[in-house]
Amino acid sequence: MILAAKVIGFVVTLGILIVIHEYGHYRVARACGVKVLRFSIGFGRVLWRRQATPDSTEFVLSMLPLGGYVKMLDEREGPVAPGELSQAFNRKPLWQRAAVVAAGPIANLLLAVLFYSAAHWVGVEEPRAVLATPPAGSLAERAGLRAGDTVSAISRDGNDWDDVQSMNDLNWQLTQALLRTEKLQLRVADSRGHGAHAVTLDVDTLDTYDVTPETMARIGVAPLSAAVLGKMTPGGAGDRAGLRSGDRVLAIDGEPVPDANRMLLMIRANGADGESVAVPWRVQRGNQVIDLTVRPAVEMDGGQRVGRIGAGIAASYEMVTVRYGVWGGMTQAVQRTWDSSALTLKMLGRMLIGQASIKNLSGPITIADYAGKSMLLGPAYFLAFIAAVSVSLGVLNLLPLPILDGGHLMYYLFEAVTGRPLSDVWLERLQRGGVAIMLLMMSLALYNDVARQLGLH
Repeated sequence: MILAAKVIGFVVTLGILIVIHEYGHYRVARACGVKVLRFSIGFGRVLWRRQATPDSTEFVLSMLPLGGYVKMLDEREGPVAPGELSQAFNRKPLWQRAAVVAAGPIANLLLAVLFYSAAHWVGVEEPRAVLATPPAGSLAERAGLRAGDTVSAISRDGNDWDDVQSMNDLNWQLTQALLRTEKLQLRVADSRGHGAHAVTLDVDTLDTYDVTPETMARIGVAPLSAAVLGKMTPGGAGDRAGLRSGDRVLAIDGEPVPDANRMLLMIRANGADGESVAVPWRVQRGNQVIDLTVRPAVEMDGGQRVGRIGAGIAASYEMVTVRYGVWGGMTQAVQRTWDSSALTLKMLGRMLIGQASIKNLSGPITIADYAGKSMLLGPAYFLAFIAAVSVSLGVLNLLPLPILDGGHLMYYLFEAVTGRPLSDVWLERLQRGGVAIMLLMMSLALYNDVARQLGLH
């Protein structure tokens, strides 16, 4: 079922994004009086076609649905009848040609606003911003945060505060702070709901070359979840000791276990020296309290020895519905689209100058993975996911790289400044370079996808 969800989610996501992108080009081309010969979804052998009237545009669905194109009447691609010269793309004013090219990426950004708005209107169930036990040495632990603390607001300067709606909202703010290398202040209340105070997280002190789950773990902010065991690995250390799925861990080695995060930290620590020791566990199973002795297995994780018992976590977060009205949802959607665009550009810029790792590039396998997961979570999650990918597609297409829409806009800027178009020789050279760059980026993204699947990243 999960594999099917990934495939269906990927195809639906890609289909929507391609159609909207190409429709942006098509719609503005028609508005500017350009004759559109073909509107194609996919490449390669044609599977379905339909001739539209009165403009005679051929709508096509092709075998490889990895992109699309809008073919316009253009003298550079073949003879044009004298009566149709006014409809040729190359005969249009510079501003109209630029508008046609820019319309695709802009359509993707508008789609993101629409889908983010819809997700906000439907409402999303997300974990409340109630914190788990922070790891020792993490920014959260050094700032004095404790299990059960609730984050209600966040600020960059201590003056203007933004409400924190959920844990996802908090993580989004933290990711932006990481890339801006700035401090953040959190307004925090303790587990009893009083004693609200400001806490400073020195996010600017972290090395953000890789913005990965490990980087976020060094911040130490995670949602509170009860220490309940999930799926057990048959023959694993926990299974051999008598632990069962659904057990709620009350204490390990005589120390109370307040949440799942603390339990994981205690298990991992029992093996950090290369050997683990058998320690008493107390668990609640139904109405019974059971005492067991558990010795974790020692395994390597990221170059470090850690203890593991072969058990998952049955996450049980305190959830909150994040929902906005019509105007509030649109306002939030515009802001999220703007922030996501800026974040994408910031990350690409840092990768270009070597301040961020190319491991942050993701390709079709990662997109399919998240598409399937978000689709299984519900419509609002899937809409928000498509919106996020649409932002990335829109921003990437606006980059000034030959072969991309942004590359063509760069050509038009040259024409506007010099009063003459770029020569065919230079166009061909730049196109070849653009293809090489795109192939390199796609190869790196695919390599990263495979490496993540194999646990190499």
